[in-house]
Amino acid sequence: MMLNGFKSFNFNEGAPYVSVTKNGVTFNRSVIMKLNYPEYVCLLINAETKQIAVQVSTKETENSTVFCTPEKRISKVLSVRWNGRDLLNTLKDITGWELSNYGYRIEGKYLQEDNAVLFDLNLATPLY
Repeated sequence: MMLNGFKSFNFNEGAPYVSVTKNGVTFNRSVIMKLNYPEYVCLLINAETKQIAVQVSTKETENSTVFCTPEKRISKVLSVRWNGRDLLNTLKDITGWELSNYGYRIEGKYLQEDNAVLFDLNLATPLY
């Protein structure tokens, strides 16, 4: 067969992005789908390069956190939001953003080999 190794493209996924506002950090449906609805992830932060990544993990992984519960997997959840003040303060410290006025949207890049999505905060677009 000439099409061995091919895989159908899922037009429903769309482009992964994260929004950072005064209300929290929200990952869109595409992030969730590209990572295959993981129950646990680790949020990785590189303050020097101003990048964050969400990487699939297990419950036993150090600093892992719940991302997509089994109930949300069944309902095909549309987004995941983290409201932690410490996380928002950390992102504000890294970027210098003033989130009380407006938020930011950051496009993500799916890293298949790392089972992660990478977000470069330097490329953020303001949300007005």
